[in-house]
Amino acid sequence: MATELLFGVQTNGIRHAEADGMPDIDTRFRMVKEAGVHDYIDKTPDPHEIEEFEAASEKYGLPVRAGGWFYTLGRDEALFAQNIQTAERLGSLVHNTQILTNHADGHPVTNDEVIATYLNFAEIGDKHGVTPCFEVHVNMWSEDFRRVAEVGQAVEARGVPFNMTLDHSHVIFKIDNPAEQEVGDIRGDVESGKLILDPFKDGNVSDQWIDAGWIKHCHARAAIPNNPKNLDTVTDAGKPGRGIQYPFKQPEPGQYHSEWQEEALEPWKETIRSLMRHHAADPKGQLGQISTEFIPGPDYGQGCKYSLFEQSVACVQWMRETWIDISEAA
Repeated sequence: MATELLFGVQTNGIRHAEADGMPDIDTRFRMVKEAGVHDYIDKTPDPHEIEEFEAASEKYGLPVRAGGWFYTLGRDEALFAQNIQTAERLGSLVHNTQILTNHADGHPVTNDEVIATYLNFAEIGDKHGVTPCFEVHVNMWSEDFRRVAEVGQAVEARGVPFNMTLDHSHVIFKIDNPAEQEVGDIRGDVESGKLILDPFKDGNVSDQWIDAGWIKHCHARAAIPNNPKNLDTVTDAGKPGRGIQYPFKQPEPGQYHSEWQEEALEPWKETIRSLMRHHAADPKGQLGQISTEFIPGPDYGQGCKYSLFEQSVACVQWMRETWIDISEAA
């Protein structure tokens, strides 16, 4: 049975409100150290930042345990190899891997292409001691959640373990959200009950991935069913952001554009609990860590007036308490 679970923070979320700007690298590491709740940093830095990350990691005693990047197939294979070398240099154990929906030539990537890429990337990762974890994410091949099991099972049929990053905010915000279910063409299956998003219902898609033992890494960014759009920003299309982030703790008056209700977070929390219950009972201890990811992107927290970092701290505090309760009861 697993007894350890580490909690970290993705560096784009080590900042306060939008108006406060992004602190420099040393300051971000110092903020994490002083908060005293995180075990590690999650980031694959740009090449010109690597030495600063190494110095700050050593100075503050915070390992860069995880990282990640997004990739366009047919263009970014060499970038992946470069990032894995960076991960090895920094001592990262996992590399969150996002495969964008379309190939470099414009066609939607197929399952066969994702499978071939996974096998190639896994082989590269093995050579450097870094495990690629393919993420569930909007604007990626996996936004059609049905494809994840198809790819995972096909990879396993080839005798290779399938490792993925669970970011269930991308599932939760589509609950009771027909317009977002249209993206990825899952609305019909959701309405028929063939695809279940609600984590409180048996057979839900997140539990299927968890029960399969595929979750090696997790991104924790709170979201709620039919999540409010990000009204604090306007995208290039002239619309608010899609809304895949919800404050974990109650913002101060005027800091959030919509009504905040703590009970609305329960579906998101239940998936975390489910993941922890599985981990506590898993003799292999497949899940290594959970990284908070309250971030400033247009579909997330861009323009926010609340502190992204304070949300991370509050979320980790809750996850630590929850993990203690679940692991002690296992």
